[in-house]
Amino acid sequence: MSVLFTVILPVFIVLGYGYVVAWRGLLTEAGIDALMRFAQNFAVPVLLFTQVARLDLASDFNPWTWVAFYTGAFAAFLLAWGASIRVLRRSHEDAVAIGFAAFFSNSLLLGIPIMERAYGTAALAGNVAIIAIHSPLLYTFGITVMEVTRARGQSLSRRRIAMRALSGVLHTPLIIGILCGAAMNVLLRMGLVMPQGFWDAADMMSRAALPTALFGLGGILFRYRPEGDGWAIALVCACSLVIHPVITFTLGHLFQLPVPALRSAVVTASMAPGVNAYLFSAIYGTAKRVTASAVLVSTVLSMFSVWFWLSILP
Repeated sequence: MSVLFTVILPVFIVLGYGYVVAWRGLLTEAGIDALMRFAQNFAVPVLLFTQVARLDLASDFNPWTWVAFYTGAFAAFLLAWGASIRVLRRSHEDAVAIGFAAFFSNSLLLGIPIMERAYGTAALAGNVAIIAIHSPLLYTFGITVMEVTRARGQSLSRRRIAMRALSGVLHTPLIIGILCGAAMNVLLRMGLVMPQGFWDAADMMSRAALPTALFGLGGILFRYRPEGDGWAIALVCACSLVIHPVITFTLGHLFQLPVPALRSAVVTASMAPGVNAYLFSAIYGTAKRVTASAVLVSTVLSMFSVWFWLSILP
């Protein structure tokens, strides 16, 4: 019970604070959007930059962590995608958007603060390794599958699809932060020394990232009230909160992952879908109501699913 109150509850209190502020109209939608733009386009990329720049790949990176986490993610996508078409009788475009929501964990805005409160800042290396390829891999896959799906029966240009996917990924501020951090990591290992003032400034921005993003996320979630499509919402919740972490946990034990890597993989896998799941649907104008509602419902439910996983992890 103490985990719920000392680790999970503070994160959701900040998120709920943003929700209440938006609900009471104390901050306009434009203000919430500006706050989220600051967090996602500036503060969070700096956080990722500093984490990746300082990452010791020799000791912090375990490729089996990726295998365990992303096997669970793609299994969640395939299950949600297939069930949406075969069982729920949704369109193929809707099915891709629902599958995307099922496998795109909120690895950053929820995963990092919960992991940090549970195990300390030193335990974030595994999370950062997962996040480093999370958006590039899943966005590239999602955009590619959606473009192929929409091009059914048309003359399919593989070059157009590839360029659309690559452009969408490389223009994302989070990816830019990761790539800049990777470049800095290489330069530091080659002997570059940056002044301490540079790192102090980067750390100041990093400390603003998570509370701002959580508060803003609460305000964003206020807009997405659950509406209909109950079975589709339940499907996304089941795949993201149950299927993904169960597969990751099982494979982590099978691969005998070190305890820190297992924690990072399972905690990240147990996160609810991020707002990016809705943004993906909005880009293509499909299944927006399902993904928006699923993000809200699963975020609330994740308070208890994360509590479960934290209670059984070593």
